[in-house]
Amino acid sequence: MALFMIERNFASTLNVSEVDFKAIADINKQTGVHWLHSFLSADKRKTYCLYEARSGDAIREAARRAGLPADVIIELGEELRPEILLAS
Repeated sequence: MALFMIERNFASTLNVSEVDFKAIADINKQTGVHWLHSFLSADKRKTYCLYEARSGDAIREAARRAGLPADVIIELGEELRPEILLAS
């Protein structure tokens, strides 16, 4: 599976309940995508989410079913981290 970064823009601040998380997890499972983690912007109106999926289309389908925006979907390549670069 490939890694994807998804930027989601919300009209108002994001408040997600445990029930919402469960519904999203169920939809992700049905569509074959795996949510790894997300970062929330300081104003709570954007998220930057890291996912594993077979394609960007699978992420779009999961977002559509969950009623979530998926404004920007970027397939990621090689990982860069300081400890990897400095060890070379």
